[in-house]
Amino acid sequence: MRSLVEARSFQRTVIAVILLNAATIGAETSSVLVGHFGGFLHAVDRIALAVFAVELGLRVYAYRGAFLRDPWNHFDTVIVAVALIPAAGSVSVLRALRILRVLRLLSAVPSMRRVVSALLEAIPGMVSIIGLLVLVMYVSGVLATELFGRIAPGYFAELPVSLFTLFQMMTGDSWSDITRQVMAERPWAWVFFIGYILASTFVVLNLFIAVVVNAMDEQTTSSEEQHTDDQLATMLAELARLHAKIDAMRAAQAVPAGSHGDHPGDRHAPAPASPEPDA
Repeated sequence: MRSLVEARSFQRTVIAVILLNAATIGAETSSVLVGHFGGFLHAVDRIALAVFAVELGLRVYAYRGAFLRDPWNHFDTVIVAVALIPAAGSVSVLRALRILRVLRLLSAVPSMRRVVSALLEAIPGMVSIIGLLVLVMYVSGVLATELFGRIAPGYFAELPVSLFTLFQMMTGDSWSDITRQVMAERPWAWVFFIGYILASTFVVLNLFIAVVVNAMDEQTTSSEEQHTDDQLATMLAELARLHAKIDAMRAAQAVPAGSHGDHPGDRHAPAPASPEPDA
């Protein structure tokens, strides 16, 4: 059973069912498609859910206790369990959560698993960068509220409004329009806004990219080392098998008992003539 669930053809079939189910769920958002193919779409959705449940049951049976030690199995179990909840009455909103089945691609595709694992490993470094970004935005928000609150109350009237405006500017959305409106009253305001954009967008956000890329590189290196270790283990197992075969061949050619340690190649040689007794 473990060989079945780990087979590449089996995994590709599951991925194909996930993609097909994602397409049918998306098609159900169209009233035209539902009007013409509603019964077919619902049938495909039920069949896909049954396939997911059976596949999860097979993995539980194949891995036994080891199934619970893999966090990705917990992820798949939660998604399938949510999909099995009856979507009627007060829990009808859960029907919209069916699209979460598409997230099973994260566990079904190894490359996606590596990406997610790298992002999770990058969280500690990202938390520090988020703290730095919050500090920069808070200081800038207080300054912007004090300096430009009366000039542009729609953008900097109060601290929460200023923080939202600065976040908008950090994303590059209409930052030049906001800056020009303030510069009409404060020509030197460009110094503040350009300094903030350089600090938040070109420095802090690029630190996010650096941390994620570093985590991805470490994850790739770890995967390559694991692959190398697996290849080495396979080679050692093959070498041990060859040694065992050679030992068996030597044992088959060994001298039988009572040959007094003669060389195996000499066991067929004629025995020397014994000397005649003295008169």
